[in-house]
Amino acid sequence: MGSTSDKITGKANELAGKARQAVGKAVDNHEEQVKGKLQETKGKAQVAKGEVKDAVKKVVDKA
Repeated sequence: MGSTSDKITGKANELAGKARQAVGKAVDNHEEQVKGKLQETKGKAQVAKGEVKDAVKKVVDKA
């Protein structure tokens, strides 16, 4: 995946994870809250991966 794809997928996972946490909290389902937090964390990692790819590309382009 390219950096933009990573960032978009990551943001989608972050939002879905936050929504999943909210639903879990609303229905008092601790397992769903944990799964939502994991999905949000995965999304943050994907966004970071996209940003690292951008940074590496900038360094390579300067060389």
